[in-house]
Amino acid sequence: MMGSFVKSYADIQKYGGRPTTFYDAEMLTVYWETKPEIIERLLPKPLKPSSRPLVNAFVANYPATNFCPPYREAGLFVLADYNGQLGNYCLSMPITSDIGMAMGREVCGLPKKMADVRMTSLDGAIEGAINRHGVDFFSVNARMGDRFNDDGAGGVLEEFYGKDIPLYNIKYANAVDGSGFDLLPVLVTQRLVSDVKVYKAAEASIVFQESPHDPWSELEVVNMLGAVYTVSTNVLEKGKVLEPLNPMEFLPYCYLRWDWWENKLQPEHEEASV
Repeated sequence: MMGSFVKSYADIQKYGGRPTTFYDAEMLTVYWETKPEIIERLLPKPLKPSSRPLVNAFVANYPATNFCPPYREAGLFVLADYNGQLGNYCLSMPITSDIGMAMGREVCGLPKKMADVRMTSLDGAIEGAINRHGVDFFSVNARMGDRFNDDGAGGVLEEFYGKDIPLYNIKYANAVDGSGFDLLPVLVTQRLVSDVKVYKAAEASIVFQESPHDPWSELEVVNMLGAVYTVSTNVLEKGKVLEPLNPMEFLPYCYLRWDWWENKLQPEHEEASV
């Protein structure tokens, strides 16, 4: 198939703007409670904590999509309230696909980074891990069965997550001269609609390793609820803008997409300390 840097209007009409679809997506999603003050510290305005400090993280294998070759992905979310509507606010989304990363960051505002995402399943046991810069900063082990870690987990998931819970992200563009934003931050929302073919409860355990670039360990586990293993076809529907944000208030929260590297080289005009 011949390609071109410039696309025809016919191709744009055919391929542009369609919802992204993940066929037979295999996902393990882990749920736990953390400390309320952690959720409060991590949420930018106008998002507010829910009545329960809930966190969820997933590892996923996407064997087929309608926009790029197969890839793996993970995500970290906290439950947030926007004008009475509970939704998942994304703190991190490691990914193995450059196209999936670009689409998520540029179109949806998701804080995606390239990473090594591993997920294996054997005899009812699932293992997953995420690695960047040589650190497995998140690992999960789960055993599928008919129960969660916490006997009340099923009720919690039904009450707080429900069906097709909305996603909350913040879309923006850093200024080309480094001073603030070119595209002012706006709160956006989308829904992931799932046709679930397999649903299994699981008992799970997770392990964090400290990483300055991927501080998942900040979401301390107070009570492990359990995990859900699913196989489903997922459709990420078109999103919409909810409201603009105050740029200065949002500034401390805008670095989810970036690593923090310390410059070890000294400027030439400075003398090395002894």
